Amino acid sequence: MTANVPRTLQWVGEIPGTLRMIDQTKLPAEFVEIDLTAVEQVWEAIKMLRVRGAPAIGVAAAYGTVIGLQELDVAHRCRADLDNRLAEVVEYLASSRPTAVNLFWALERMSGLARAHPDAEPVALLALLLEEARAIEAEDQAMCMAMGQHGAELMPKGGSVLTHCNAGGLATAGAGTALSVLFAAHASGRNIHVYVDETRPLLQGARLTAWECHQRGVPATVICDSMAALVMREEKVDAVITGADRIAANGDAANKVGTYSIAVLAKAHGIPFYVAAPSSTFDMSLPSGDLIPIEERAREEIASAMGHQTVPDGVDVWNPAFDVTPAELIRAIITERGVISPVSPETVAAIIG
Repeated sequence: MTANVPRTLQWVGEIPGTLRMIDQTKLPAEFVEIDLTAVEQVWEAIKMLRVRGAPAIGVAAAYGTVIGLQELDVAHRCRADLDNRLAEVVEYLASSRPTAVNLFWALERMSGLARAHPDAEPVALLALLLEEARAIEAEDQAMCMAMGQHGAELMPKGGSVLTHCNAGGLATAGAGTALSVLFAAHASGRNIHVYVDETRPLLQGARLTAWECHQRGVPATVICDSMAALVMREEKVDAVITGADRIAANGDAANKVGTYSIAVLAKAHGIPFYVAAPSSTFDMSLPSGDLIPIEERAREEIASAMGHQTVPDGVDVWNPAFDVTPAELIRAIITERGVISPVSPETVAAIIG
């Protein structure tokens, strides 16, 4: 990230240390950083979207594991105590959100490191776990940069790109996934303009993506989600790019609800639809997106939008957080390892393995 752009999250100190993050629920009206010192605070921050975006959730979970263990006073505990606490912390953090695969990937990586060092004393193991969490963060930063480089050349010159939700630095430890591509295209002189879907019901596009574009000097226009078809019909959009929270082995991609609609619209208007996501977002155990678990969130997010009642009492609300875009609607998936195109089980396997 550039020097004048604040970091989404970071570890402060050593052990004991603190996980500091931007409280994204306050943006854009307020810029507030919060310091988390208890695993319950990390769980709440993930659940309540103070930190969100699959890669950032993974990094937060890795550091959250360290926080959960440092509460144990490991200098006065045996290794069995640490292993038992690690299992509890991992299970607890895994319950925060079900769809973002990076959460489970990061937690398994932390657990795997402990299994790989069965003879390490508690203090030494905790230090190794902090080192691993920092490695996960650094790797995410590098992946964001690589995705930007691979995807920038796919973006139009002097054209406009539509995006949905937030897949920028606020969703990662680096410059983002989809937005990393747009930022790299802007930096290379492609002179792009970004149309930002507001992204109901929590307005991650209007609140967060627009804020990031403004921070980096990238021209942007916020539109209501229902305007996407119109801007495409009027030929104001040359490409669409989004992030993803989980991608199946065949390339079906789960992302913020509304993404599937945009992909269908893009197909109908002959506009290329791209997804940008790191290799850690792929769940190769799932043959298709039909098996991706979809988180359902609270009624209040729709019925009391932005603090105002918007649905009559007694009326049902359905609030799935994600939908799945079939692979056949995706022109290419941009990863840190390269571009997957066309998108199929074979091409996914060739890049992801």
